[in-house]
Amino acid sequence: MTKKLYFLTLLCLVMVCFTAKAQGELLFEKETHDFGTIAEGTQASYVFRVKNVGTQPVIISDVQPSCGCTTPTWTKEPLMPGKIGMIKAEYNSTGRPGAFNKSIVVTSNAATPSKLLYIKGEVGPKDLNLSYTSEQKALSPRLAIGSTNYNFGKLEKGQKAVAKFRIRNNGRQPLIIQGVKSACNCISYRTSVPELKAGEVATLELTYVPAMLSQQKEIVTVLSNDIIMPSIKLTLKAEVTEGTASKNMLREGN
Repeated sequence: MTKKLYFLTLLCLVMVCFTAKAQGELLFEKETHDFGTIAEGTQASYVFRVKNVGTQPVIISDVQPSCGCTTPTWTKEPLMPGKIGMIKAEYNSTGRPGAFNKSIVVTSNAATPSKLLYIKGEVGPKDLNLSYTSEQKALSPRLAIGSTNYNFGKLEKGQKAVAKFRIRNNGRQPLIIQGVKSACNCISYRTSVPELKAGEVATLELTYVPAMLSQQKEIVTVLSNDIIMPSIKLTLKAEVTEGTASKNMLREGN
């Protein structure tokens, strides 16, 4: 009887160990991101890359920031073993001068079901202009953009359109796109990589959803950690027309 009990206990332990190993597990490339000093009004964002290093799929069910000033988006589809997903944290610095340190709780069905990420930095004045030494400038990342203009041609009002720009880091330190600003607040962005190493080339995508009719010209300010030229202006143009659905509704109303 004792041997049988011992065997059953051993079998249970083996099964528990096997079950524990046969789980997904999330490994983040980094768990804290420091934006440094940014100008007030900047929509500063960073993409945390995460890999499933376990043996089962992982579903990120929720991402909860510590305050309403931080907006998260994340990979919604199951993250298969060996695959990489992302969690993008965007911090709205408008009306929030001074230092900030915010946490983000990531909840999933991984072996470690809850994980904390952090973003921090300092919000300076809107007309921020910091002084740097010659050595700091020499080591700075440098943002270079092939073309600064993009014409969508004809777009329907409310239609989502994407403009792609080729960007390069001509500096010596990693380059990070920290946000974009536009008067219309109708433009969002993403980069093909979260940060560009020295000499690396990537794609900057600007998503535009026009809300006004006729000829539109949007000036977009791209912000980065390039201390020599921290902002570059891009121009988006489009001829915005009434949508087909709206025209049909007007005809029916008439």
